Amino acid sequence: MASPALTHFLPRFGIAAAVAGVLGLSGCQTFNAQDSLVPTVGVQPLKGLAQNVSVRRNAMGVPLIESSSFHDALFTLGYVHASDRITQMVTLRLLAQGRLSEMSGADLLDADRYMRAVNLRKSADELYKASSPRLKRFFEVYARGVNAYLFRYRDKLPADLAATGYKPEYWKPEDSALIFCLLNFSQSANLPEEIASLVLAQTLTTDKLPWLTPSAPDEKLPEAEAEKLRGIKLNGAIPGLVEVSKATSQLSAPNLLGATSSNNWAIAPQRSRSGKSLLASDSHGPLGVPALFSYVQIRAPKYQASGVTIAGLPMVLGGFNGKVAWSIASVMGDNQDLFLEKIRRQGNALTYETGGKWQPVIVRNETYFVKGQRPLREAVYETRHGPLLNSAQGTALGNGFGLALQTPSFAEDKSLDAFFDLSRAQNVEKASDASREIRAITLNLVFADASNIGWQVTGRYPNRREGEGLLPSPGWDGRYDWDGYADPMLHPYDQDPAQGWLGTANQRVIPHGYGMQLSNSWSSPERGERLAELAGAGKHDSRSVIAMQYDQTTTFAAKLKQMLTAPGMAQPLKQAIEALPVAERGKAHEALTRLMAFDGKLTPTSADAAIYELFLQESSKQIFLDELGPQNSPAWNAFIANGKLSYAAQADHLLGREDSPFWDDTRTAQKEDKPTILARSLAAAITAGDSQLGGDHKTWQWGKLHRYEWKNANGQTVRGPLAAGGDHTTLNMAAFAWGQDFNTTQAPAMRFIVDFGQAEPLMAQNGTGQSGNPASPHYLDSVDPWLKGQYLSLPLQPQNFDRVYGTKRLTLTPGK
Repeated sequence: MASPALTHFLPRFGIAAAVAGVLGLSGCQTFNAQDSLVPTVGVQPLKGLAQNVSVRRNAMGVPLIESSSFHDALFTLGYVHASDRITQMVTLRLLAQGRLSEMSGADLLDADRYMRAVNLRKSADELYKASSPRLKRFFEVYARGVNAYLFRYRDKLPADLAATGYKPEYWKPEDSALIFCLLNFSQSANLPEEIASLVLAQTLTTDKLPWLTPSAPDEKLPEAEAEKLRGIKLNGAIPGLVEVSKATSQLSAPNLLGATSSNNWAIAPQRSRSGKSLLASDSHGPLGVPALFSYVQIRAPKYQASGVTIAGLPMVLGGFNGKVAWSIASVMGDNQDLFLEKIRRQGNALTYETGGKWQPVIVRNETYFVKGQRPLREAVYETRHGPLLNSAQGTALGNGFGLALQTPSFAEDKSLDAFFDLSRAQNVEKASDASREIRAITLNLVFADASNIGWQVTGRYPNRREGEGLLPSPGWDGRYDWDGYADPMLHPYDQDPAQGWLGTANQRVIPHGYGMQLSNSWSSPERGERLAELAGAGKHDSRSVIAMQYDQTTTFAAKLKQMLTAPGMAQPLKQAIEALPVAERGKAHEALTRLMAFDGKLTPTSADAAIYELFLQESSKQIFLDELGPQNSPAWNAFIANGKLSYAAQADHLLGREDSPFWDDTRTAQKEDKPTILARSLAAAITAGDSQLGGDHKTWQWGKLHRYEWKNANGQTVRGPLAAGGDHTTLNMAAFAWGQDFNTTQAPAMRFIVDFGQAEPLMAQNGTGQSGNPASPHYLDSVDPWLKGQYLSLPLQPQNFDRVYGTKRLTLTPGK
């Protein structure tokens, strides 16, 4: 990524591209919606500016801020961000504060409880206090720019925000640190998995959990992780698990928790047609409008940069400054652990067990101002590991387990300064120096100058005394506690490798047994494999890099064919097909024949791709639904959620695990094996295709099953459905819920390329539009260029500004 998904980036950067989508906003305003748009030409006086600032917009609405001082540029950035994305900014801030129910009502109360327990406000305060006086001034000036907008347009807010009746508070400098902490929190792939595993443990015995939580195709199942839970009664013993799981689902819908996804790579000069480096970045997110990211260009006497921003954060998270390009993507890092705590009520107080003794929990009180209801005051409980996510179940906790969340400390952290320094770096060496100081967020950071390329993993990773943190740990047993953090010198990095390229796609980026633990929640390896295939082939230029970003070939198809034709599988599978009822037998033969002919290209018009994906979908049901079903049960939904986040049990079983207990269909008297289940899956694929695509198999197309559909904050479709290709394993990602349906849940929300061989190296693309205001012409105008693979040049040389940005401008002047 540049998934900071800044992700699955952030992309990851991937966060809250559609955060408002969970809010159910509706209504109308009495004033003309056009009044909520800031003009693009003319003069506006603003109190807080020292000198005039020019804001020009290109054809897609991307702003060019030209200022004679960096402080005025930051003030204007705050004003521009608020102009384009105030609804998103307010929503993200409320989300991070645990206050969404103030704007959207009681249905978001469980999500608010969850976020209050997490207490990102504490993390943000630590991070902000640890920042330099210089950085604090930057955030203060930016906040004044946001507030200049809020003051001027307080009665002319965008319709979707005004309809809620919520009156936004003025922006504080600490709010930007809070948005950064929310971004960091979104990068955890493992926390939702730990919660989902506890939901699965309500249905399954813990000895079966390792089969559902594989780390990578070449790694052993995490049996030791499950072993630490052996003998602990989990079924029904965790008060509030339903509510915590609901909150996780609500937050993952806007790509907040764990759904991080992204690609980024750099091509070294020896693999470039021009003899100069290239860098590419794409961050994935839901097809919500607006997407998480927007672009901005700043030009001031001592600072220039153009690239990706998140409204609310006064920094360019990925882009180009004229000398260095940089991109962030999710590393899928696991630096958050869930601890089961034994809770006991003693009189009116709650205690928890630690070291064989019972200690009082720490209590803090939170007040929820739920829309349409009286204020609600509740306690949040904490242990030595951290806050209990199920604190709201206080009266029942004395009879069950608390869920304590431990996260890293941000004290003494200079990450905000380091990000700013990164955006000013003038060569790869300086970019590398800055990136090593980024601790408060876990990222794959890729950077390049004209002659060199580099990669650095950022973050702060705990040293665990025992265990790997993949599954929840017994909190009363100190064996699983943290013992400081890994030495930053151990964080993986590389510069100018002999292979001539560097790249990440959320795959495992370190060998098994590496000297520190980054994660066990890697994404499936196929995007990374395809990236390696293409990056390592021939010479590259911007055209070939665009082709990579739009590539829809999966390497999983070849692995599937290899499994189906393996010596120990081919004959048993043939026999299992022959044992099917006659009507099913012909379907299974057809599906197998088409699978063996499939070339792995998941184009929208491919019939073989449709059959391939139908088989994958049906096989997941045939393997797991008997024990985890029915569909839409808590266990099945938890299983599907885990498959979205990282290497899925479905893929792991298809490519191996012949001895898995899940091959047996528990609904039948006999004991099934893998060939039997695969034969049924092949037949079921054709049956499902007949149901969804009709009986004429010649007309089947993958894009008739798999669609893009863009939805606004009300959940209303504003564009589509349109045929989609690809899936979660292709570089041009179009993920869907394996085991549920084919609706696209994630796609590239932002792409950019920096080709140092071009006179103007930076070209960019936004998946939806620059503006989050439905009244704006730039609300959805980036979809067509996104579909067609068209990029817009963002020039950094002043002589090229008029060509792209025109000569019309909004001049902001000092007001009184």
